[in-house]
Amino acid sequence: MTIRITAIRLSGGQGHEHITRLWWTNPGDGNTGDNSRAEIVAWIEDKNGKAYVEDGKGNRADVGVVTPTSGQKYLRTYADGKYTDNLLALPRR
Repeated sequence: MTIRITAIRLSGGQGHEHITRLWWTNPGDGNTGDNSRAEIVAWIEDKNGKAYVEDGKGNRADVGVVTPTSGQKYLRTYADGKYTDNLLALPRR
């Protein structure tokens, strides 16, 4: 399954590691939902889930899991082999 991330919630800061919740839609069947960062990380890693964000022009950036040297895993977008800030540009809830 592939989902498009549509909104985020931050807590305790403004960086990617502060994303605590993500809202999504499944373009294949129209289902929507929201999950914690930990749930999305586990879904990507354990169930081979795929997630992406899309800007207003239809440009797509894939979402990947970042494993820092300390602290919890977090999500960040990447495009053309480079990490980007597309998740942080999404609407906040």
